[in-house]
Amino acid sequence: MKILIGCEFSGEVRRAFRAKGHDAWSCDLHMSEDHSTYHIQWDLKKTLLRETWDALITFPPCTYLAASGARWWAQKQQEQANAVEFVKWIYDQPIPLIAIENPIGCLSRLWRKPDQIVQPWWFGHGETKSTCLWLKGLPLLKPTNLVDGREARVHYISPSKNRWRERSRTLPGFAQAMADQWCNPHS
Repeated sequence: MKILIGCEFSGEVRRAFRAKGHDAWSCDLHMSEDHSTYHIQWDLKKTLLRETWDALITFPPCTYLAASGARWWAQKQQEQANAVEFVKWIYDQPIPLIAIENPIGCLSRLWRKPDQIVQPWWFGHGETKSTCLWLKGLPLLKPTNLVDGREARVHYISPSKNRWRERSRTLPGFAQAMADQWCNPHS
């Protein structure tokens, strides 16, 4: 399958799908951390309009969507409206399999409730971070490796200019669960 992983700079999800035999590409305005030739450093909208994809898995920027930034929503109404419209635009693409990931935030109120909320500790990481999934044509994810010792590591990352990168990074177990359970080329 030809799969686009939108708004992903780490390459974690792309690599998981490529390891399963898919023609998977990541796309982000930022350079890929792994400097892969399978990364498109360009606008997601332009990339979607130029190619045909079987599946789209996206991680839209949560700056104006996540509940962690709720105290600034009143001053960022236009930015938030634009972010919500971007998410809706993604979901409305003529692609049969779509997943949109974002933390708990305003999408439940301004668009629709998520199909599923998952946690990193479902997939082998001893952390808590409620992560919403809006799905089209894809099944709910099943836990693969429940772990104890859960902590809110992401919440306590020290302020820095790259804090957003660490907070938005997809963990390997989560990426592996997506690749194992969605878009199986042998099903």
